[in-house]
Amino acid sequence: MLVLSGSERQVLQGWVRASSTPQALSLRSRIVLACVEAEVDGLPRSASAVARELGITTQTVSKWRARFLRHRLDGMGDAPRPGRARTVGDEQVAAVVKATLETKPKDATHWSTRSMAAKTGLSQSAVLRVRRAFGLQPHLAETFKLSTDPFFIDKVHDVVGLYLDPPERALVLCADEKSQNHAWTGPSPSRP
Repeated sequence: MLVLSGSERQVLQGWVRASSTPQALSLRSRIVLACVEAEVDGLPRSASAVARELGITTQTVSKWRARFLRHRLDGMGDAPRPGRARTVGDEQVAAVVKATLETKPKDATHWSTRSMAAKTGLSQSAVLRVRRAFGLQPHLAETFKLSTDPFFIDKVHDVVGLYLDPPERALVLCADEKSQNHAWTGPSPSRP
């Protein structure tokens, strides 16, 4: 028979009510509370009755009831999952992120996955996983590129002048330009 202490009941009810509680933990708490609170003729409710009430399987009810009996509140969390242990440590991850953001290799504009792997001693795929996890894309330029057009300053004056002093009864519109394309300020090209 499943019996709760007052503090266990408070903890379980708190997990059910708190909006920050993970859904899995909340459901497990509701299972245990439903098993305890609804006795029929002094006998515990059947797993199937609790399962119907909560809209889950009887196997799930039986699993969490037994786990609570065995481990009490400590058994309500997720058990460690099987699988290979993590091989890349936090220090290595931090080193990849820091090097990607703060340094550049000699004779290159950014670290490739291959060059970063050689620098850090990690595999190329480990470097790629770190970059994906942190959204790092060092191959994409994030700085403003100044035009090499000899008439760039004149064109800037023309475009800014339209905004500051538009012609009378004119509508000035702005469209986001494609990267590496410059605003055309000369006469319209003729169409064939």
